[in-house]
Amino acid sequence: MTIFQATRQDQDAQAPRRTDFGTDFLWGAATSSYQIEGAHDADGRVESIWDRFAATPGKIRDGSSGAVACDHYRRWPQDLDIGRALGLNAYRFSIAWPRIFGAPGARPNPKGLDFYERLVDGMLARGLEPWATLYHWDLPQWLQDRGGWQARATVDAFVELADVMTRRLGDRVRHWITQNEPWCTAMIGHHEGWHAPGIADFATALQVAHHVLLAHGKALPVIRANVPDARAGIALSLHPLRAASDGALDHAALARHDGLRYRWFLDPLYGRGYPEDTLRLVGSAAPAVRPGDMEAIAAPTDFLGVNYYFPETVAAAPGHGPLGVRVLEARGETTAMGWPVAPQGLAELLQRVHRDYRPGPLYVTENGACYDDAVAPDGAVHDPERRRYLQRHLAALHGAIAQGVPVRGYFAWSLLDNFEWSEGYLRRFGLVHVDYATQQRRLKDSALWYRAFLNGSDR
Repeated sequence: MTIFQATRQDQDAQAPRRTDFGTDFLWGAATSSYQIEGAHDADGRVESIWDRFAATPGKIRDGSSGAVACDHYRRWPQDLDIGRALGLNAYRFSIAWPRIFGAPGARPNPKGLDFYERLVDGMLARGLEPWATLYHWDLPQWLQDRGGWQARATVDAFVELADVMTRRLGDRVRHWITQNEPWCTAMIGHHEGWHAPGIADFATALQVAHHVLLAHGKALPVIRANVPDARAGIALSLHPLRAASDGALDHAALARHDGLRYRWFLDPLYGRGYPEDTLRLVGSAAPAVRPGDMEAIAAPTDFLGVNYYFPETVAAAPGHGPLGVRVLEARGETTAMGWPVAPQGLAELLQRVHRDYRPGPLYVTENGACYDDAVAPDGAVHDPERRRYLQRHLAALHGAIAQGVPVRGYFAWSLLDNFEWSEGYLRRFGLVHVDYATQQRRLKDSALWYRAFLNGSDR
């Protein structure tokens, strides 16, 4: 079998310089609310689906939760200081919905709104362009109790959230991401069941995917009405895809997987509706679609966010999953998550999205790697693998731009080590090491390299 792995070109790629990307290129780092904020019951915040999921025995590998996480809710000035010291000019964060709406029909929580106002003001004071994500998976549990994303009413609740947040912050926040990774919300949370809310039903997952996309589309005109100069879009988790062999069965499996993993989200966003071949395959599991839904989903965006970590190699596997497809384990170089390291896959992915959909400006809204980082006897955190990962992926990104792909910015995942969903605190993606017992922050060697790169002194 041919498994996608790093090529010699990837391995030998020379990292570009910051000046190669132009003076208006955005350089940032990304985080999400539940993964870093902690303060799970402070100032009117209510339970989220991840609080409930983490409290369910056996759901989180180390039995932990995001109740404290990085204590960013209280330590945000220090964390933003780190971002400024690194030389970032943008910071991607997300809104914790449970901090804003605590119950059905409730008014927005003033303390939750005040927190995000202080956070945004802190970014601006440090020269960091705020990039706000409205939904990064922490749905209020009270909404889940009413059906969650399977219920159409959650679409309306999301639009209300978008309205409230853009009215409050729209004079300072120009860039808005509606939804982060609809695939994960729908498929990992409602089909595979190893993310909150832990449901395992394929038809439910497809209905959830439809409502998440619909919520995105319906929020866009609200954002623009409240923020006249808004730049609004969505962030998708995407993978370049490979067949496991040259055989007809594996190539047919690849086409099926591509339809659900890739085109099911991009096609409707760009006015093509759900792909007909995939609709035939899913049959009665297809979502209920009302008149006007597809037009709403296809509302014009100002940019597309692409989250890239690794490619996928797929093989035919009759009886496995709803489409008879298996994603194969990686061979060759991998991260601590077991994900293949394939920098050229980033360029390939960006080129395909640009070629097939012409979404306008593209931003790499997440890209990073997990390694088993530890504090060395000298007090430093030496992570040469992550540093090399960043260098190689930036080289691939530069190559894509040189081929005419309109990429306008790059956000490393993540600024901080954090609560890594069902992996708990066993996995570290951060540029900054967090000692969860003391909350001490340490810049890893990769952060020191990123700082040097952004300051033009990496050579």
